[in-house]
Amino acid sequence: MEIHETRLKGVHLIKPPTIYEDFRGSYIETYNRRIYRASGIDIDFVQDDISISHRNVLRGLHGDQSTWKLISCLHGKFYLVVANNDPSSLQYRRWEAFTLSDQNRLQVLVPPRFANGHVVLSESAIFHYKQSTEYDRAGQFTLLWNDPDLAIWWPVRDPIVSQRDAGIAA
Repeated sequence: MEIHETRLKGVHLIKPPTIYEDFRGSYIETYNRRIYRASGIDIDFVQDDISISHRNVLRGLHGDQSTWKLISCLHGKFYLVVANNDPSSLQYRRWEAFTLSDQNRLQVLVPPRFANGHVVLSESAIFHYKQSTEYDRAGQFTLLWNDPDLAIWWPVRDPIVSQRDAGIAA
């Protein structure tokens, strides 16, 4: 298992502990509590979620005050953006982007008070994340994906977004 610091304090890029490929296909160990804890990631994950989206769908940027997320791409490829939304941080409103795919098998660990969003680059993609709290829509914040103050670069011009992500009250 490899864990790399990123430019954003608390956000980590992870190569999972086991990636095995042979003539039959592949086997990936996406999480092992003992191994992750021994590597310094001592988080009690309580819920797993999956979203399946098609090319150019952009989901996010969402986060909350207490949830850790371990994000993986199970199928396809997406561009993931993580943005610091902690006003007490020196890195407030800074962001970093990662490309996750079923080929590179990388994971991103996102701490509380950070938002994450992704846009699908392949025909479809399966976005998987483990969370340290149960989903609570009412407790979430949303940063607009195209907020000029954030100035996030996205690899698509006109993404497909929900009303929530477009800043339209539902």
